[in-house]
Amino acid sequence: MRTPATVAVVAFDRISPFHLSVPCIVFDEEREGPLAERYRLQVCAAEPGPLRTTAGFSLQVQRGLRVLETAPLIIVPSWRDVDERPPERLLAALRRAHRRGATLVGLCLGAFVLAEAGLLDGRAATTHWYCAPDLARRFPKVEVRADVLYVDEDRLLTSAGSAAGIDCCLHLIRRQHGAELANQVARRLVVPPHREGGQAQFIEQPMPPSEGGDRLGELLDWARANLRRPLDVDVLARRAAMSRRTFTRHFRKLTGTSVTRWVLEQRLAFAQRVLETSDQPIDRVAEAAGFGSTVSLRQHFAAAFHTTPTAWRRQFRGPDSPTNR
Repeated sequence: MRTPATVAVVAFDRISPFHLSVPCIVFDEEREGPLAERYRLQVCAAEPGPLRTTAGFSLQVQRGLRVLETAPLIIVPSWRDVDERPPERLLAALRRAHRRGATLVGLCLGAFVLAEAGLLDGRAATTHWYCAPDLARRFPKVEVRADVLYVDEDRLLTSAGSAAGIDCCLHLIRRQHGAELANQVARRLVVPPHREGGQAQFIEQPMPPSEGGDRLGELLDWARANLRRPLDVDVLARRAAMSRRTFTRHFRKLTGTSVTRWVLEQRLAFAQRVLETSDQPIDRVAEAAGFGSTVSLRQHFAAAFHTTPTAWRRQFRGPDSPTNR
């Protein structure tokens, strides 16, 4: 029986209930579900309570910052004011936690807390697009990426606002325990199983359904089911009965990314699932995912996940499973 890893979530005075709920619903709503043996969530207070919320009710948090001394995963779900320096006790605790090897996450305005602690200096980070200029102004040593959903760099993760926090938390589960488990959690939450961190924060309203239904939605389903085929812009545009230019414009409006990047993300996600759930030889996985060769699969895997397909399989299926045959 494995010991669950503690996920410490930092609450503070005037916190948004929604932002606090994001890590709670991902890591704790699953007490009887697939995460029950993996994580143990503990909310701790950055300040003496009771803590007021922006919704007009108060919280009585039982734990203090001592939780941060041992938790391997610490999440700051937001912050109340981009111009207010957080309590020094909190900043010092976060620095100590990172030095001992903990993973720290700043969701939405929580990135400002990590930046105030000096942990983001010389690193890339993101936050809500509306506050990204403030982050760049106040912390010039931070490489602010205002147009992405989340950034994962050196045990420091930051995310854009609201729902992007869920994407970031699912990314953590995927990184630590595999795509299949992350997909199970996503299904319970009724959210997309995987949105790549580099996807745009702001996605324009999708084109309205045509008389034959949502052509692009149907096309994306078809592409996911046919990853082994060539899936470039021209192939997909012809299938959608659109010109290349019109298709490219509508595709970006719907997905927030390019055709090439979207197809690569789908192929990598498919390869992850197959590696985690089967003993298919690596060359067959590469073929089924549409990479064409094991060399191509390995190159893209290394670029995206900093590991090899064989090591990924070994991590999630154990050392006794067949790997690269």
